[in-house]
Amino acid sequence: MSFPEQQQEPPGLTEKLDPRPDHGEQSYRGSGKLSGKVALITGADSGIGKAVAIAYAREGADVVIGYLSEVEDAEDTAQWVREAGRQALLVSGDLSDPQHCRDLVARTIDEFGRLDILVSNAAFQMTHETIEEIPDEEWDHTIATNLSAYFHLVKAALPHLGEGASIIGSSSVNSDSPSPTLMPYAATKAGIANMSASLAQLLGPRGIRVNSVAPGPIWTPLIPSTMPDEKVTKFGDDTPLGRAGQPAELAPVYVLLASDEGSYISGARVAVTGGRPIL
Repeated sequence: MSFPEQQQEPPGLTEKLDPRPDHGEQSYRGSGKLSGKVALITGADSGIGKAVAIAYAREGADVVIGYLSEVEDAEDTAQWVREAGRQALLVSGDLSDPQHCRDLVARTIDEFGRLDILVSNAAFQMTHETIEEIPDEEWDHTIATNLSAYFHLVKAALPHLGEGASIIGSSSVNSDSPSPTLMPYAATKAGIANMSASLAQLLGPRGIRVNSVAPGPIWTPLIPSTMPDEKVTKFGDDTPLGRAGQPAELAPVYVLLASDEGSYISGARVAVTGGRPIL
């Protein structure tokens, strides 16, 4: 499958994508797997985070939608959550700021009085052909947004997470097979996988499970806003399944890891890669 030529300014908007991604709006059917739970999802305005928010709501969870500045996308996610009969709280802000990470958790507790599921999903990436092209500021921002935010979110959330709670980090196939043109991003995704494995061991005695999900090429606004045309048009063609994945195809994995059905899954990195192996 080939995509039309298209470019956006980062972080990108769903409405400008051609074709529009499938977040499970018309297909996901819930069965009460997360009834009564509260989930905080970063990057929930679009892409994988949006699909996870829709699925969690249809499984019975109230959802906190963390996003940077994409108001229209975030409002659309909130509408789907509310149509599922659940509450949605929208909180905008820059996760590269540790205080915003703490404020995001505080807003969750103020609104719902509890937190059961933390999904650290928001990410930043840019394509560069040489290391010399990468500005120092961009390196620092990528690390802060993708990896350090995970640390600050978990640290702030821990006093509110009880036995049976779930933490999920969005890693990537790049954690195992890094693309050289996405070096800073790939380094953070390896760090997320490693950090999740450490947290699973640290928090297991408290009854808190920690896992990461490693997506392959998934069609989201991040792609045309951070990659050149020639990579956008052929995005996902090199997978064994021969296509990019849709955000909706990730949601069931995030549901399993958040639900009681995944009660003995901790320390895992689950690959959803279209056939690319992860060791």
